[in-house]
Amino acid sequence: MKTLLETERLVLRQFGGADLDELAALHGDPEVMRYIDTGRPQPREVVAERVLPAILRAYRELPDGMGTFAVVGKADGAFLGWVALQPADSAGLAAGSTELGYRFRPAAWGRGYATEAARALVGYAFGHGGTEAVVATTMTVNAGSRRVMAKTGLRHVRTFHEEWPDHIEGAEHGDVEYLVTRREWEAQRPTGGRW
Repeated sequence: MKTLLETERLVLRQFGGADLDELAALHGDPEVMRYIDTGRPQPREVVAERVLPAILRAYRELPDGMGTFAVVGKADGAFLGWVALQPADSAGLAAGSTELGYRFRPAAWGRGYATEAARALVGYAFGHGGTEAVVATTMTVNAGSRRVMAKTGLRHVRTFHEEWPDHIEGAEHGDVEYLVTRREWEAQRPTGGRW
């Protein structure tokens, strides 16, 4: 499986068929899925038949550096979650945008892994492609995800309300959009040029 990036503690690499068990466990975790889609875990069959094939297909169809990448610990190779950069398809986001996404195992929460992986991927997008802005969205009540967005360098630009077929607790508070432009990213970058 092709490695896209390495950070101080992490390796971001493409998924392969052998990652099904880890991906199914991640998407099947109620804590992970609490604020996503229907708010319910995805069955293994859905991950096997739809989610993983879509991830693999995106590597062929999207430009290099875009898609969903497994995040593993550099020291032990443990699967921690994934980070993604792709054309925006979340409700409420403008078509043509580049969207950042991530999901991590609860055991990896609070350790800075999501921020480290997201910063690396956003930096890659601005450094290797024609990306002019990166957006991300989550439920307003998802404080953990909002912290990752802010620590990654994105800023809150709006709160909005969508009609969802399934009610998730907290949906009445709406969703938020965060954004960072190339110019803002360059201004935030520490001296020395690397995140």
